[in-house]
Amino acid sequence: MRARFRGLKALALVTKAARLRPDAAWASVDVETATTVACLQTWARRIQVLTAEAEAHEREIRTLVRSWRPDLLAQPGIGPIVAATVLCAWGYAGRIHSEAAFAKLAGTSPIEATSGQVHSRHRLNRYGDRRLNSALHVIVIARQRHDPTTRAYTQRRTVQGKNPREIRRCLKRYIARDLYRQLEAGTALDRT
Repeated sequence: MRARFRGLKALALVTKAARLRPDAAWASVDVETATTVACLQTWARRIQVLTAEAEAHEREIRTLVRSWRPDLLAQPGIGPIVAATVLCAWGYAGRIHSEAAFAKLAGTSPIEATSGQVHSRHRLNRYGDRRLNSALHVIVIARQRHDPTTRAYTQRRTVQGKNPREIRRCLKRYIARDLYRQLEAGTALDRT
């Protein structure tokens, strides 16, 4: 069994497993193999159904986000799921009174991490909307991998002695600030 699936990528593996047939040939080998084949086929078909359902939901979310705020999808690192998470946390214009309040809601506001006399360090904020914080984390990771400006910023801060966690905290704060400004400015344009 393992030799049949060795070396296949995830999609090809699921497709091949869904095509398995628990027939008499497998039963003649042994009961364990026949049961394994039946389970693999069932799980692979379930994976295919759930994948199709997830893709359909993502298309619907993309349609909703495009109809409400298509400018978010133009930002690097922001896909339909992340944009929907940001929009759900933000709500509507005027709900959050400042970018600092949005950063606090997102859990990206800096918190001093003092140790006696030293007051120059900050740590990640563990409070706020964890889904929004997770969405910002996804944006940061995507931009660190694909956005040249963010890569340059990361390299510059690394040379300055910041560790990756501190750099991500700073990037989350910058992204939260930019998103808040974009969301508020976009609604001001919609009202006029």
